[in-house]
Amino acid sequence: MKNTQKKVSIRKWAEEDRPREKMLLKGRESLSDAELVAILMGSGNREESAVDLARRILSDVEDNLIGLSRKSIHDLMKYKGVGEAKAISICAALELGRRRRGSEITKKDKIHSSKDAFELMQQHLSDLDYEEFWLILLRRNNSVIAKKQVSEGGVAGTVVDPKRIFRECLENGANSVILCHNHPSGNRNPSEADKTITKKILNGGKLLDISVLDHIIVGEESFFSFADEGIME
Repeated sequence: MKNTQKKVSIRKWAEEDRPREKMLLKGRESLSDAELVAILMGSGNREESAVDLARRILSDVEDNLIGLSRKSIHDLMKYKGVGEAKAISICAALELGRRRRGSEITKKDKIHSSKDAFELMQQHLSDLDYEEFWLILLRRNNSVIAKKQVSEGGVAGTVVDPKRIFRECLENGANSVILCHNHPSGNRNPSEADKTITKKILNGGKLLDISVLDHIIVGEESFFSFADEGIME
């Protein structure tokens, strides 16, 4: 039997249900993630309205905007009705959101807690689908000298060389350092390899009189702190 059901165009919806009009009438906070993505796309395809298409795309990433941010332009163009221009618009909007999040904390002068370290590094690490290892280099008063990436790996892990870590510390005049890396799976718990490399770097720091204050593992929206858990020994 032929399916005679047709999509209902957004233009035929009640005005308060159209994403653009809804934003004007009720404010941007009233829109769902799918409605915001629909506004970026502007239109759907022959079978789906822009909102329906946006809902399907989000459903494929479990309605997680971080998951959506990990999709490339090519990934988005695989959806019927999403051409290059729409895909670029979505990626650009998500990148602006990432940069906005980063701009809110880049002026942080000092690290007072593990949460400060997490917020400083979240913009760099939380959206990645592969592992990276970074350092936060600090002066004696815990003011930030620099953030340095020292390793990039795959989904399962990354290899970091302690010699490079201490070279960065010495070249930048750092008195202390906080280690940071991400887990693309979102699981923030440390692996045995994480514990082993942390201990190795900690012992090396003692020999060079460089304090290794913490090791932060960044998940999607949360983190694990070795120092908070009392295992920086």
